[in-house]
Amino acid sequence: MGERWKMTEWLKRLRGYVKIIVWGFAPQRFINLCSNKGILLWNIEKQDDVYIMCVSLESFYRLRSIARKTKVRVVISERYGLPFFLPHLQRRKAFLAGLVLTVMFWIVSSMFVWDIQISGNCVITDDMIFQFLEQEGIQMGMRKSNLDIGELEKQIRRQFPQVTWTSGRLMGTRLLLELKENDAPIPEDTQGADAIIGRDLVAEYDGVITDMIVRSGIPQVTIGSQVAKGDLLVDGKVPIYAEDGTIREYRMVTADADIRMEHSGHFRIFLPEDYILKKYTGREKTGYFMRLGDREWKQAQKVSFLQYDSILNTHSMKILKMFGINGTFGKITYREYQKTEYLRDDSEAKEILQEKISDFLESLGEKGVQIISKDVKIETKCNGWVAHGELVVQEKVGTQVDTTQKED
Repeated sequence: MGERWKMTEWLKRLRGYVKIIVWGFAPQRFINLCSNKGILLWNIEKQDDVYIMCVSLESFYRLRSIARKTKVRVVISERYGLPFFLPHLQRRKAFLAGLVLTVMFWIVSSMFVWDIQISGNCVITDDMIFQFLEQEGIQMGMRKSNLDIGELEKQIRRQFPQVTWTSGRLMGTRLLLELKENDAPIPEDTQGADAIIGRDLVAEYDGVITDMIVRSGIPQVTIGSQVAKGDLLVDGKVPIYAEDGTIREYRMVTADADIRMEHSGHFRIFLPEDYILKKYTGREKTGYFMRLGDREWKQAQKVSFLQYDSILNTHSMKILKMFGINGTFGKITYREYQKTEYLRDDSEAKEILQEKISDFLESLGEKGVQIISKDVKIETKCNGWVAHGELVVQEKVGTQVDTTQKED
């Protein structure tokens, strides 16, 4: 249905149509006679004593006899479509010449590579790859016809033994190179700074530990322990003992554990007594725009509404993506509205607050927070209502910090 509407809209614009204003003795009879004579009218709106509607350019010239017969006045308010655009374009010869030159520039530019993107590399830096490509004569601005992607893939694998797989492809004027390096595990003596520094787990809240499974590190608390915010839960320094029982050294690890804590918390939700809603008047104006890259051309449209919403309906120019150019066109609809202030009553406010409380509690459950108990109250204030409550919850805790940042 949507594709059919788009095609019909483009056909209307190709042939041209006008928006007309009709008023007088019998505008309803005017509309009926147009229908009887096979004249299509659309977007019919009644505003006060006048009717606003659209009619094709071809059918517009057939309205004179009907208007005379029904004693109405017909005035064109807006013109749309190619028949009105071309004469205006012919008068602007410089613009027309620039448009032709731009199209020629796009066609010629599409024969060259203007961007090179590399992905999947980790050990091998982008600079190393770009330096290799430059030695092979592959650079931005080269002709596509001089690029042998299959041979390039082989040369990359020969030059960089770490690369186990590579793929190159052209997307418009962009050369995309995807690499996969050897992902064998790094030896322990060459691991990064995290393994040397170590990481601790500390508490984010005050509460009681209810469950604890430690996979890495030395636990500093047990089930049932009362802890405060910032207390150490799992130590990232694992002691290595000598034969005489003394600590010879510490091995730094990243503490890893599943720890659940029971703690209390509170929440507060305020709902004002008054609120403002938009009330649309039904009056609209439309305009059209086109965007190529960072440049945008917009149809001049004088919007006399004091308050309005702008609704964009955009479509991408798929043919330009073949040349690596991002292009969109579309329609802007300006909808007039008026702000209307309303007052809530007590029952409506409590219903809204109950819904907000339910959403809040549901969001906690989605995060893995188990609610043990809750005490929720709704109170009336001078300028609205307040929902507040105390919760006892059980949830996963433990934030990692560098072991070296904590003093012994």
